[in-house]
Amino acid sequence: MPEPLTPGELLALDRQHVWHPYGPMPGRQEPLLVASASGVRLRLAEPVEGVGELIDGMSSWWSAVHGYNHPVLNEAAQAQLGRMSHVMFGGLTHEPAVRLAARLVEITPEGLEHVFLADSGSVSVEVAVKMCLQYWRSAGRPEKRRLMTWRGGYHGDTWQPMAVCDPDGGMHELWSGALPKHVFADAPPALSAGPEAVAAYAAHLRETLAAHAHELAAVIVEPVVQGAGGMRFHDPALLRVLRDACDEHDVLLVFDEIATGFGRTGRLFAADHAGVTPDVMCLGKALTGGYLTMAATLCTTRVADGISRGEVPVLAHGPTFMGNPLAAAVANASIDLLLGQDWQTEVKRIETGLRDGLAEAAELPGVRDVRVLGAIGVVQLDHEVDVAAATRAVVREGVWLRPFRDLLYVMPPYVTTDEDVARVCAAVRAAARIA
Repeated sequence: MPEPLTPGELLALDRQHVWHPYGPMPGRQEPLLVASASGVRLRLAEPVEGVGELIDGMSSWWSAVHGYNHPVLNEAAQAQLGRMSHVMFGGLTHEPAVRLAARLVEITPEGLEHVFLADSGSVSVEVAVKMCLQYWRSAGRPEKRRLMTWRGGYHGDTWQPMAVCDPDGGMHELWSGALPKHVFADAPPALSAGPEAVAAYAAHLRETLAAHAHELAAVIVEPVVQGAGGMRFHDPALLRVLRDACDEHDVLLVFDEIATGFGRTGRLFAADHAGVTPDVMCLGKALTGGYLTMAATLCTTRVADGISRGEVPVLAHGPTFMGNPLAAAVANASIDLLLGQDWQTEVKRIETGLRDGLAEAAELPGVRDVRVLGAIGVVQLDHEVDVAAATRAVVREGVWLRPFRDLLYVMPPYVTTDEDVARVCAAVRAAARIA
């Protein structure tokens, strides 16, 4: 075993060699060094701002819904390690992946019958796009190769997902000259908008889709909640508008539920708010409870059969770690853990705590909006967040958050207590006062 490194040595090596997400190399801000995590708390290797332990208000980018070091998930991982950590999925199969696929078909909207297991949420979107393009090519309509979405969305950082993120002012604007050009409707009105605004926007959606239907392979949207594109909520009725318009004009419908799946919005899947089944659905993040990277792309029999009848009757995609047994076993345990408890009451409890705790932030100078849905709380400022100052403020309160753009937002694990939810909200208010 190598000699243990001091926190200072680790941070020096980190600065020299490690490229962190959405950051320069070397980084301009020193990351916090986490030594361990349990429940909803991150224990730091050394105190920062006089604080040695932080409540994680982010669920590790929305994935650790059960918190950290959970005995049920630990046991599932350890048991699977004793049997088989990995085996290639080409030509082989195994119980954890088969059980996971069957479980996902059981709990997702009716009609999604086939499951492609991928490495990450972004890759699941790549697979979804490939499914849709190949479906129409197999049907003898290769001209249907563009995608439609609405502005304000975010679908990941790989190539096709970047192409359907908001092209103006988003983090992928740099690639606007190289990415495929797709069709963008206006951003949907806020959930708080009245019925007249929703009706007018529904007409806009139908008109935009109809005008481009001849070239559209699919419409792809984040249902109910637009995540990293701006943490915006919209009326679920718009999902039914899209479903009807796609059926009318022979266009496939894709829901990206990577951030919204597994209870985050108060329903098991955001599609459930509207009672709508897409042709393709992407899942990730909370799939394994934040333990391992894994995602899934589900599709209807129509899509699978269409591809299988084509000149190339296979889906030409096969990640090395597809169907990883260790990740699949933990995903099964995470789903069972979630559905084996009254998760809806827990999410509702957190929603109530976020509404109560963030309400007074609306009166602070510089705050444009406060909104809460399920276990998601958002404070939107009328200016860009000073990320360094906001981070210091929340750490002083004993909380970890990751602000971006003009947003201070929280997505706590479902096991977060009322007391800890209140502390998270207090940290948001502290950050809003100085950010």
